[in-house]
Amino acid sequence: MSGRKVFRLLFLAVALGFGVWAVASRWTEVSEGFARLSWPELGGSLLAVIAALGCGMMMWRALLADLGSPLALPHAAKIFFVGQLGKYIPGSLWPVLAQMEMGRDHGIPRARSATAFFLTYPVYLGSGLLTAAVTLPVLAGGSVARFAWLLLLIPVLAAVLHPSVVNWGINRGLRLLRRPPLERPLTRRGVLVACGWAFGGWAAYGVHLALIVRGLGAPGPRAALLSLGAFALAWCLGFVVVIAPAGVGVREVAMVAALAPVLSQDAAIAATLCSRLIVSVGDLVCAALAGIAARGAAAATPVGSRAVSAHGDPPED
Repeated sequence: MSGRKVFRLLFLAVALGFGVWAVASRWTEVSEGFARLSWPELGGSLLAVIAALGCGMMMWRALLADLGSPLALPHAAKIFFVGQLGKYIPGSLWPVLAQMEMGRDHGIPRARSATAFFLTYPVYLGSGLLTAAVTLPVLAGGSVARFAWLLLLIPVLAAVLHPSVVNWGINRGLRLLRRPPLERPLTRRGVLVACGWAFGGWAAYGVHLALIVRGLGAPGPRAALLSLGAFALAWCLGFVVVIAPAGVGVREVAMVAALAPVLSQDAAIAATLCSRLIVSVGDLVCAALAGIAARGAAAATPVGSRAVSAHGDPPED
């Protein structure tokens, strides 16, 4: 086998190993909470996570297409979901490295892959903070007041995500790295489409947590809206507080605080642990489904066809 294929198989094996370990290591913590949830609630919560992850993939795909590399859905899903398994491997750069490597098969320049990957974070952060700002202040009140400083980031992110600012920053970075500038700059439409998919993802994550919260004793529209804001706040705080790997601990504190008006502390802790485990299972399921879909698409591709970029260039070496 070629060195690239060996690397990919090794990456997949290690990432799957860490991903399965992340699920298995938390099972004891969440087993009591899962025992209180019905199968429809668990199944519905997992399906909502898969929908949310799908929105995340579509957001990344929209950014990549706007930058000049449109991808067929099966190929985009494989690159995104298999690459995302890298977040379970210690070290923060594995997902982007994996996406850059797999993107080469479809003629995507490394700089373009990296740009689309890193743009997803401010889009997620800005949309998530807006979601939390709309849902939490009135419903959660003082329980989340200590996180209000996060709202100061919203106007900053709105400015940073303006296409002219994004393109200037990316091209300046590429110039410092002695790389050519973007062949196709990001457009306002690309940013808006990505934001639309991001908001769809937050809605699906809210449904996922609302089903868990309902099973733990808090039904109703107020609990559902709090679940939406709680998940968004927890993710955003975990991302901003970079000293906590993958937001561990920080996200749980924020989610428990946001759910305090409808759940006891013990039930809110159980909800956060169940949520984290179901999201991990969703990552594994999406990667498996994407791999199967991409294999089917590859089997349907005529032999001898060659991947080219959106501009007709062959894949980078």
